[in-house]
Amino acid sequence: MTAELTVHELIATHRPTLDQALEAIRTRAYWSPHPEHPKAYGEHGSLDAAAGKAAFDALLGTRVDLGQPGTDDWTGGEVSPYGIELGVTYPHADVDTLLPAMRAGQRAWRDAGAEVRAVVCLEILKRISDRTHEFAHAVMHTSGQAFMMAFQAGGPHAQDRGLEAVAYAYAEQVRTPDTAEWTKPQGKRDPLALTKAFTPVPRGIALVIGCNTFPTWNGYPGLFASLATGNAVLVKPHPRAVLPLALTVQVARQVLTEAGFDPNLVALTTEHPGEGIAKTLATRPEIKIIDYTGSTAFGDWLEANARQAQVYTEKAGVNTVLVESTGDYKGMLANLAFSLSLYSGQMCTTPQNLLIPRDGIRTDEGPKTYDEVVADLARAVDGLLGDDARANALLGAIVNPDVKARLEAAAGLGEVALASREIANPEFPGAVVRTPVIVKLDGAKPDDEAAYMSECFGPVSFAVAVDSADDAVELLRRTIRDKGAMTVGAYTVDADVERAVEEVCLEEAAQLSLNLVGGVYVNQTAAFSDFHGSGGNAAANAALCDGAFVANRFRVIEVRREA
Repeated sequence: MTAELTVHELIATHRPTLDQALEAIRTRAYWSPHPEHPKAYGEHGSLDAAAGKAAFDALLGTRVDLGQPGTDDWTGGEVSPYGIELGVTYPHADVDTLLPAMRAGQRAWRDAGAEVRAVVCLEILKRISDRTHEFAHAVMHTSGQAFMMAFQAGGPHAQDRGLEAVAYAYAEQVRTPDTAEWTKPQGKRDPLALTKAFTPVPRGIALVIGCNTFPTWNGYPGLFASLATGNAVLVKPHPRAVLPLALTVQVARQVLTEAGFDPNLVALTTEHPGEGIAKTLATRPEIKIIDYTGSTAFGDWLEANARQAQVYTEKAGVNTVLVESTGDYKGMLANLAFSLSLYSGQMCTTPQNLLIPRDGIRTDEGPKTYDEVVADLARAVDGLLGDDARANALLGAIVNPDVKARLEAAAGLGEVALASREIANPEFPGAVVRTPVIVKLDGAKPDDEAAYMSECFGPVSFAVAVDSADDAVELLRRTIRDKGAMTVGAYTVDADVERAVEEVCLEEAAQLSLNLVGGVYVNQTAAFSDFHGSGGNAAANAALCDGAFVANRFRVIEVRREA
């Protein structure tokens, strides 16, 4: 097949999906082309559960050779949070060789146009989707997510976020027409006439710095936003979570080659233990875009030092839930218990601080004191996780020793309302599995404030006693302003309190969920409809996904000619 024919086939195959994605981001209605249920896979070339597990097992102990230029060594060493040594090795790059090779293919990629780039990206996503079961095991054994969460969040939900980025990228690029005829009347003289051509031009090479907990979900938006806008993309995974992104790069390179483009438009580099190449790469003059998810300290460093690049960061915040009153006490407790437990709280959207008036709250079951609310929430978590099999399916494994250390230290910060307990995983005896801890703190004590005003990433939450709903609202405002927040939740049946909380979130740019009592949780967001982060507070300088996330990855260059 010729490259041209391949491109025409890709447009015929994927243009309908692109159009549906464009409609979804316009209406914000529910839509996804990627099935969430494992049984949906196994037909039309996709791997079923057994084949996906076999494909993952076949990767263990192997070398992922991507055929990249500039490979000067091989690195590895990932150990699953479930206790398995993966034994996979990956290319380590001589960037002085790799980066020029990546730039070589950008001209043809730029000239292909927005539609071709979009459908090539959609073909990459389709092939990743066909291997969702394989990717799920790769995500599970690098992030510690339980299998079903790794399957959904690391598979279809991540693919949705990648497709969403492609849709936004396409929409922004075609906002300006390819050509225009410009005529300006000059009275009695001949009019001035120009023919103008407008070309979206990529900034350069984009760097994706992957995270340990959600390598695909957090990695795909930046990767596909940059690729769809014409940029080459260098992927630098977290050393503990290389495999999912290495497989992604492998698929991308295969598709680019088959479509007639340079495979070096997407490349991978890893690092030796302690090498810390992210800082070196981030300040290279060839790097023009950076996408980063991780600690506030390094995110701040990138924003301050990678001055040659457009930097998109998702850092850390102190997520807060205000509990003032509720019309469904049991539903509130169940919803909060699930939110605190999912993936052992190792999500950037998990609630940390629960602000509860010390005089108690109004509920459909009558008044409840602060102590009763906290005790009832502790019982709800205990009930949710009382069965070890169910607990393992919800909690997954502690992703790294730092999370375990924070969890153990949290018990010394205040009165423990719910102690963390160890749970055995019969399938993976090496897994470190812990239930959440809930600590009671007084919002009026300076020593307690030092604890609840710091991010404690992991299965740790603080029940903070406040004097009133007004005090809770003001503490919420201060928390978002000083520390940032990826999510805010509130429970209230009081219209004035609801308005006050909403106003704080509008003024401080935080995403708000009100009175969730069903099967939607504050720490979950849906692609094409929900914005993940806002880009307007200290937790992140970008939102997944909106026009601002893609529009500055390219510039429109104009060529004018006399008509």
